[in-house]
Amino acid sequence: MPLTSAAADAFGVVTICLVAILILFGLLCIAYSFYLRSRVRSQGYFQLSYFSGPWIIRITFILFVIWWGVGEIIRLSLLRRKGRVLNALDYKWQETICKGYIVSNLGFAEPCLLLTLVFLLRAPLQKMESGILCRKWNGKTAVYVVLFCLPMFVFQLLVILIGPQLRKDKSGSKRLPHYFTASATHGMQNAASDIALCAFPLLNTILHGVFASALTVYLFWLGRRILKLVINKGLQKRVYTLIISVSSFLPLRILLLGLSVLSKARAFSI
Repeated sequence: MPLTSAAADAFGVVTICLVAILILFGLLCIAYSFYLRSRVRSQGYFQLSYFSGPWIIRITFILFVIWWGVGEIIRLSLLRRKGRVLNALDYKWQETICKGYIVSNLGFAEPCLLLTLVFLLRAPLQKMESGILCRKWNGKTAVYVVLFCLPMFVFQLLVILIGPQLRKDKSGSKRLPHYFTASATHGMQNAASDIALCAFPLLNTILHGVFASALTVYLFWLGRRILKLVINKGLQKRVYTLIISVSSFLPLRILLLGLSVLSKARAFSI
């Protein structure tokens, strides 16, 4: 959305603070995972092995979250506008950062987050000997997450790379609109601006939306299966909260990313 310089800086500071809190909680969760794993192994609490079994995948999930959060900070124009004085060549460098953000977050971090969540929820439905208690489960799951994410990563990368080629045709209606492939816009509504504001290309958002929608439907179906097996009401509430939050906020995020192409950058008073 169009913002003044002060409002954009305020949103940037809030984003940095929220990501910092997220990273802090993530590191605490990683430390607790190691602590629980060591207690189970040292004290011989074999009955708790089922709960500590997917510890590697849980830590991987947190690392993906941290990766995603750092990407959200890197894309902020606040850090670039408050830094050194930029020259004419720096705009291309900033645009490259925006392209890298699209490929990294929309093409890798977010898909891996969703896939890891799917495998963690699917684990209790597997047989004991092939599920969480299997020594090879963590390794196999990590490989499956990367393999299933690879097509989305390749598609996002291809759209970023061939995007400029799709806009070369200037014959009126045959030309693809700029917002379909643009990963950055000038911050002062003119080509001489040094500030690159990261944007979300509509083609990339559509690809991410299709992938996220398919996983959301699968998560909803998976959640219903889990609820049939859960007896504890407290655990039922946690499953309901997880499924409802993913099924509602994720499509809302995709919708807002798509609507972001309707906004135009306003002049910044730098």
